[in-house]
Amino acid sequence: MEIMWEGRFVTAKRRGKWEYVSRSRGIKAAVILAIDEGHILLVEQFRVPLDASCIELPAGLIGDDSEGEDPLTAAARELEEETGYRARRLENLGEFYSSPGMVSESFTLVRAHDLVKVSDGGGVDGENITVHRVPMDQLSAFLKVKREGGCALDVRLLMLPGVIDFNE
Repeated sequence: MEIMWEGRFVTAKRRGKWEYVSRSRGIKAAVILAIDEGHILLVEQFRVPLDASCIELPAGLIGDDSEGEDPLTAAARELEEETGYRARRLENLGEFYSSPGMVSESFTLVRAHDLVKVSDGGGVDGENITVHRVPMDQLSAFLKVKREGGCALDVRLLMLPGVIDFNE
């Protein structure tokens, strides 16, 4: 394996003819599925690679600031920073890969239970995150309006019920 380029967060690599990227320093991510009282918490933020705002599940890096951080600890921190909600209980749903043909990055999917609003959220250090608390029965319509308005949609939203009707 050859390292073609390395930055603070991303490393470009080559193995034979195959080129791919990974997170630098072995950093992983936590993605939080926060559904409570029939509502889901989503975040909207500008993503430079897309040159657009993106609707996503709350998420963040594990161990970015503290080596050896536990995925549940990172998920609790990120959920509160981004959305302003704290979970009374977190459940590790396992490790997943979002684009394995191009990126070696994995994320731990964490289910947040029993949410309590403790602040406005919005992220840290200029993240400028907009929080959306969307009724599950209105999720498809909400995402349609956001997409029509120019927002990108994170692929992880496909796991949510009603996002795509495969019977149409």
